[in-house]
This record gives sequence, C-alpha cells and structure tokens, in this order.
Amino acid sequence: MASDLGTNIADMLATALPTELGSTPSGAVEGQLSNTARTGAALKSKSPVQSAPDVEVAVVTPTRLRPDRIAYLLELYASLHAQDVSWEWVLALDGVSEKVVPEALRTDARVKVVALPRPVGAGAARNFAVNEVTAEWLTTSDDDDVLPAQSLSTRLRYAQKHDLGWCAGWSADLHPDRSITTWRCSTPPGFHAPGDVWRHWASPESTIPIGPTTLLARTKVVRASGGYAALPQGEDYAYLVGVTGAARGALMPTVVYHYRKHSEQMTVQPEYPAMELQARRFAWNQGKYLESLRKVSTRVGSANPWTLPRDHGQGLDISA
Repeated sequence: MASDLGTNIADMLATALPTELGSTPSGAVEGQLSNTARTGAALKSKSPVQSAPDVEVAVVTPTRLRPDRIAYLLELYASLHAQDVSWEWVLALDGVSEKVVPEALRTDARVKVVALPRPVGAGAARNFAVNEVTAEWLTTSDDDDVLPAQSLSTRLRYAQKHDLGWCAGWSADLHPDRSITTWRCSTPPGFHAPGDVWRHWASPESTIPIGPTTLLARTKVVRASGGYAALPQGEDYAYLVGVTGAARGALMPTVVYHYRKHSEQMTVQPEYPAMELQARRFAWNQGKYLESLRKVSTRVGSANPWTLPRDHGQGLDISA
C-alpha cells in the first residue's frame, strides 16, 4: 500500500496544491440576526454535487489545513480511494478559508466541505460535520492519519451482519520510515454490551480502552450519544464512552487505522500534558455515571436508563 500511496500523493501534490494559505477574517459584527444568517450559510456543504443518497459510510475529518499537513491530508484522501464501500468525506474547516482546500478535493462530489467562520477546536468541528452526514454509518479520521485498505468495509459488514450499533478495531502507529507497530487496546476482541468498554478502562490515568478513531458507528447512535465533548483536547475520549455506552458493539482483532507518528502531532507538543488528565477524568466520569444509570434501570425494571420512575431520581447511586 505504501508504494501506491506514494505515487498517488506525488501526482496530487503536483496538480492539487492549495491556491491560498491563510485564514478567513471574522469580519465586522452586523447584528445578531445577520450573523446567524451568515453562519448558517457558511456551514452548508460546498461540494459541486451532493453525495449519493445510498452512500454507505461517512468519514469525518476536522482540519485547519496547515501547510505542513496538506501532504498528509492528500494521503488520507488517497487511502479513501482504496476503500471498497461507497463513502462521503466531510471536511470541517476549523476557521480557515475554503480556498486552501486542494483542488482535487474541492472538485470531488464525495467531499463535503463544512466551512466554520472561526476556529472552534477539533471536537466542535467534528460535531458540525456530523450535521452534514447523510450516510447511515460514520467514522472519523484526523487529517494526518491513514485508513488501510478495506478498513471501512471490514467494520461495516461485520456490524451489519450482527446488527450492531458500532464496530471498532485495532490501530497501528505509522512511523516516518513507513513501518507499522500495532497497538492492542485493553478491551478484548469480541462482542460488547453497552458500557462494557468503559469497564476495561481502570482509571482516568490508565490507557484508554479502545482507540476512538477506530470506531465505526451508526450515525443515529453518534447523534443520540451527544457526539464530541466540549473540551479543548481529549474530546474523543468522551465520544468513545458515549457511543460504546449507548449501543452494543464489537471489537475486531484487526488493524483498521494507521496513526501517523511525527514531530508536529498535537500529542507530542510540550503543552499537551497540562490538560490531559482533566480530559480523561471528564470522560471516565461520564462512563461512571452512565454505569450508575444502568444499575438503576436494572433495579426498577426499566429497559431504558433515561426513562426512570419519578421517585427514583433522588436515589441515584454514583459510588460504583
């Protein structure tokens, strides 16, 4: 796959480099109603032709289109071409101009560009992108990572066969020399009931139980679970807990995501550790409280933890 991708990227870089590198100014404030109208228009998809209604999987990617990541973005695009299911790619531009989008992407009807008028962070950008998803299933990829061949179909067909709400796999580190190192998460392969994945996360300080970007989920499950948390980082931990806590799913013992290791990735920056534990605590506590709700629903005989009898609200056990 590496050699094919290298050829594709070389061709794309020769013909599809962005024509402008810069961000969009916010403009003057012209009143609340006017701003609302302009923001709504900015959030609409800008693809020349909308994706086909029978598209199977949406891939959501937030990006600031940094010049040093354009080649990575095009490599991700090339890896989408290696997939054997129909897809739409929803690019959420986190406060940068649509003019920076490489031409090959702007002219591909399968690529939806969601132009946000100001930077909002990766989590919020993903949530705005989810608004534009038309496919029944979705997954996410960062703009510097790669999907191995059959990544989408492997998870999708297994989830469809077993009527699951989500399906995940292993991720592998993609090193600068193109070598691959597989990361096997703490959650064991197999089927998992709602909330079971969180039970494999021993504490906020422990390694997360599944790589969030390996999740492929029903779009309605993502929307029902609230999407990504309002956090400046680690928002995908809460996404992982919410999706796997809302529906039955499975972890497949196969690599479905290549996580690129490089010096500019966010997780290796000096400021990254400062809020990492807080983000982990937020997501871990989310799982803890969801677990408590499930216990209450079991005690009162309700199949739905959100519709508890009125007199049980005060007795919620959050000590577990």
